[in-house]
Amino acid sequence: MESEYLLDTNILIYYTKGSESARHLIDDLTLRHTLNISILTKIEFLGWDKHTAEGYETCKELIEYATIYPLDKNVSDKAIELKRSSKIKLADAVIAATALVNDLKLVTKNIDDFAKIEGLEVVNILE
Repeated sequence: MESEYLLDTNILIYYTKGSESARHLIDDLTLRHTLNISILTKIEFLGWDKHTAEGYETCKELIEYATIYPLDKNVSDKAIELKRSSKIKLADAVIAATALVNDLKLVTKNIDDFAKIEGLEVVNILE
């Protein structure tokens, strides 16, 4: 893996559910210090209502290894553009905009959610 990736929330959730491919990817990215997420992914992931108390603490520790991209003016402007042009959900628009603005490939299981976004390279490692 040469280029950098931005992980969608579902990849982190698959990781917590024991997906081998998600675990392999996240372990690799963590070791290389290139685990990248959007601030929205942090909120969605840590706010996920299926965490046990112990699982929540483990997930908080995992997030400590991530570079968290903020919701700044460039990302918000791009997310607005995406919302207007592709009828995408707000969270997906912010995550996609974060990837586009920062020139990152988006890793997600939900390829179809991002199919209409021009210029966004989407990767599904869970196939």
